[in-house]
Amino acid sequence: MARLEFWFDFSCPFAYVASTQVEQLAQRTGADLDLRPMLLGGVFKARGTPQNLAATLNPAKARHNFDDMRRQAQRVGVPLRMPASHPMRTVEALRCVLAAGLSLPLIHSTLTLIHRIYRAYWDENADISDRAVLTRAITEAGLEPAAILARAESQEIKDELRRRTDEAVERGIFGVPTYFVGDQLFWGQDRSDMVEEALGGRPAAPRLAPTAPVEFFFDYSSPFAYLAIMRAEAELGPQVRWRPVLLGGLFRSIGTPDVPLFVQSPEKRRHTMLDLDRQAARAGLPFKFPSRFPIRTVLPLRVTLAAGSPPALVRALATAQWAEDRDVSDPAVVAAIADAVGLDGARLVAAAETPEIKQALVTSTAAAEAAGVFGVPTFVVATERGPQLYWGADRLTLAAAAASGDVSAM
Repeated sequence: MARLEFWFDFSCPFAYVASTQVEQLAQRTGADLDLRPMLLGGVFKARGTPQNLAATLNPAKARHNFDDMRRQAQRVGVPLRMPASHPMRTVEALRCVLAAGLSLPLIHSTLTLIHRIYRAYWDENADISDRAVLTRAITEAGLEPAAILARAESQEIKDELRRRTDEAVERGIFGVPTYFVGDQLFWGQDRSDMVEEALGGRPAAPRLAPTAPVEFFFDYSSPFAYLAIMRAEAELGPQVRWRPVLLGGLFRSIGTPDVPLFVQSPEKRRHTMLDLDRQAARAGLPFKFPSRFPIRTVLPLRVTLAAGSPPALVRALATAQWAEDRDVSDPAVVAAIADAVGLDGARLVAAAETPEIKQALVTSTAAAEAAGVFGVPTFVVATERGPQLYWGADRLTLAAAAASGDVSAM
């Protein structure tokens, strides 16, 4: 039987959402569920990550982060409210889980306890370091609170939590939830489909019929934008409005590092590169990280605007950058790509140097910032609830659901 490791701490809302689904995931695939509590603060300390990571986000990204956690919860019918005192201390609750036991026949009661503690934090906004809160959770899980609370204070349990946290660091974990299938690491609740496939399952694909207008903000400098560019028209519909933006200019305006990949921890960077390969493989797309990175994309962006942003040109330029390792900062290369899709490459390259087209890129980038864009790819869907912003190639399906009128995706 395959084994599914689920590493978690109570302080993460995405781990909370994942915790409500992981048992069903294991059951569908016939996997043996291995629960792995760990102290996220200890992992953050080892990685040099701020303890309150959310507080480091720029306002636009913080808004999206909150919207994203809300959407993820409502998609699976889970109540979620952000506690005013977040992040709260979780060490006592994690020790109680270890004290309750993680082997059969205790695991079912421990799972109930885990769900109850998560609900206390993310639905009731209770302080789960409070003894009374833990007593109530343990009692409602059908366990004996006095015995568990006493064992949770033992040196044995304290050492066990520390050992598990050290193991998480050693195995390359940098956040929660983290899943392991064998030696394959998957980070994030939104990678559960990949986890299911790794376990031999077949996640159901949603049937969508997008009709709402969508603005798609992109730059050729992002590999994730490439993944979205190649799928956007097929998944969002022909009504997509393609909006080239100069990501470097946007980053400078909102105070984001020019190349976010370069400021990630080594462990997170390794996972990002692996995740790119996995997303490309799932989409059936060729992908090769280019020999020139980062690369100037001003020219192809201006050429795209000069041509009126035709999807065929956008896809061809993105493919040249992220599948063929061609230098899209070279005018001759860009002209040849435009020629190959039936356009006048020389004319477009010349037009890219005109004041009108230069200003068009500045204007498009400013419009992106005004819309709340903080990275690419970003989709802004015109819904019955007003504009809804989705960031990331991995949010394309969610944007398509919103464009199809699915209110749970809004």
